Amino acid sequence: MKRTNITYWIITALFSAFMIFSSLGGIVLDEQTVAMLHDHLGYPLYFIRLISVAKIIGAIAILLPFVPARVKEWAYFGFFIDLVTAAYSFRAVGDPVSGWAPMFLFIGVLITAYLMHHKRLAAKA
Repeated sequence: MKRTNITYWIITALFSAFMIFSSLGGIVLDEQTVAMLHDHLGYPLYFIRLISVAKIIGAIAILLPFVPARVKEWAYFGFFIDLVTAAYSFRAVGDPVSGWAPMFLFIGVLITAYLMHHKRLAAKA
């Protein structure tokens, strides 16, 4: 159980940090984020802010131990949709595979965090 907890917290903390860090530019609409998400991918500015806030809320939800498991399930699902959509968006605008394939690394980390979450729940029961 101890090893499961340590693995869960390391993977979840790293994934959450990535999601929070990747959202900060979208909240303040910094120049680089607007250039990539609005100018390159065509996302409206209001959507960039919305998805950025949602990612931060989701990251906090999976980090806080008192958040109900069902809420965490939705957060994990939201992250999955976000990452798959990001990969598809880059592909749709014609970016090379080297530009969007690394998203599958983050999807892999997300799936690992999700599986560790369930392993922890099963160990507690």
